[in-house]
Amino acid sequence: MKIGFVGIGSMGSGMARNLAKAGHTLVVYNRSRGPAEALKPAIENIAATPAEAATGVDVVITMLADDRAVEDVVLGSRGVLASLPAGGVHISMSTISVDLSRRLAAAHREKRQHYISAPVFGRPDAAAAAKLFIVAAGPRVEVERFKPLFDAMGQKTFLIGDDAPAANLFKVSGNFLITVVIESLAETFALIRKSGSDHHKFLEVMTESLFAMPVYRNYGSAIADERFEPAGFRLPLGFKDNRLVLAAAEEVSVPMPIASLVRDRFLAAMAEGWSESDWSAIARISYQQAGLKPEAAGKQQSEKSTIS
Repeated sequence: MKIGFVGIGSMGSGMARNLAKAGHTLVVYNRSRGPAEALKPAIENIAATPAEAATGVDVVITMLADDRAVEDVVLGSRGVLASLPAGGVHISMSTISVDLSRRLAAAHREKRQHYISAPVFGRPDAAAAAKLFIVAAGPRVEVERFKPLFDAMGQKTFLIGDDAPAANLFKVSGNFLITVVIESLAETFALIRKSGSDHHKFLEVMTESLFAMPVYRNYGSAIADERFEPAGFRLPLGFKDNRLVLAAAEEVSVPMPIASLVRDRFLAAMAEGWSESDWSAIARISYQQAGLKPEAAGKQQSEKSTIS
């Protein structure tokens, strides 16, 4: 297939490379040209505008940081919507609001185009290794048609129905659950440490018994070691996703008090100047409030995070 790929960031670069490895032809667009140039010679061309990336292709994929970036690229004057022909397909793989996803679906429908929402679970290392989990929703015929693309980028694709915005609700809700894990681990480790016990041993016990899951093992290890740099997923992006789940909850009058607490953790962490840290660095707030100082191992740890 010929693919227009918009957004060659830390996630998009790995996804685009894997599509090229699978034999697909790519025309890419990125706001700054450098990351797109780095994909040569695997790609066919670098587009000057999002509209150009949407011209003469079978499908356009967008992988961007937030609602504003997606709106600019899709709905802008030189955007995907204006260039994609009737019957064309846009697959949005970004983590965006349910509201924006709903507006994108309506805008494409008005132009007689198809819209698929397919956000992903996984970090840049998982994107590079084609190990993403993909949650796809939209017109079933089109979703099935492009499943080979999802297979080239991820280890499993979940097809959840025809309502594209539902995939975005799943994504922001899943990210909320990750933040609950981060917060609960931080509070528990603070208790174990302040009581004079070994929180690393506690993590071993929990992850080899009640919580034998990657999300607990990986985030638990990072928090226990205070290994928050380099960031696999920057803290402000976690804050953005927290706001998205709270907005979705407010729209349907669902109280989410834990999400509100986590929001304040993100704000406190950014106020401390930790915006370049991983989103799991909100754990530092629990440690500070317990009167705990950073451990030497945490300060000296520089190995790359393997959370996925």
